[in-house]
Amino acid sequence: MCGRFAITLPDDAMVRLFDAAPANDLPPVPRYNVCPTQPVAVVISADGHRRYGPMRWGFIPRWFKTPTDGPLMFNARSESLAEKPAFAEAARRRRCLIPATGFYEWTKQGDTRLPWFISRADHQPMVFAGVWQSWHGPEGARIATCAIVTTEAQGRMAELHERVPVILEPADWPLWLGEAGHGAAKLMQPLPEGALEFHRVGTGVNSNRAEGPELIEPLDD
Repeated sequence: MCGRFAITLPDDAMVRLFDAAPANDLPPVPRYNVCPTQPVAVVISADGHRRYGPMRWGFIPRWFKTPTDGPLMFNARSESLAEKPAFAEAARRRRCLIPATGFYEWTKQGDTRLPWFISRADHQPMVFAGVWQSWHGPEGARIATCAIVTTEAQGRMAELHERVPVILEPADWPLWLGEAGHGAAKLMQPLPEGALEFHRVGTGVNSNRAEGPELIEPLDD
């Protein structure tokens, strides 16, 4: 799964990277402890143009009467994405890219949760596969929401957690966004062994209120 991540990359760099038109109300960066329900910057493709704008991290199905009617859906399993009622339509029509610097996972030592920071070994931006939904609530309320697609972890990553985000390479972005026809399902695979690296970080990130660059710094041995 992916329950926290960091995004430290400037908006102008992301706009150039994705060749997307930016919204005026992008979430502030850098952020070192992005949590579910917070706004995140997302790339979508519509009418032949890419847009880079904010969405709530936490998918709200269209039939929810309020954002808290059911469980918080911040991840979507790749194996059931096309069949699960909450995500099926979005899997076909509303896929997005969610940029990050890296994400966190936790292992346990006794009763202590030990956090790890995972990033790309080539130090390039990490781009999660996502799905999105525009939720329409009472009295005209409207919230754009998203979830990160996850898949089964392999190799060393499975030592940290059984699930990892689907991380897309630049050549795959057009297909995931629906710009290059059909067949996006084949992209829902983990990166090859060695593509990701990870290190232990301090337990400060265990608090969802923590923030700052020290959260991703390697823990001294």
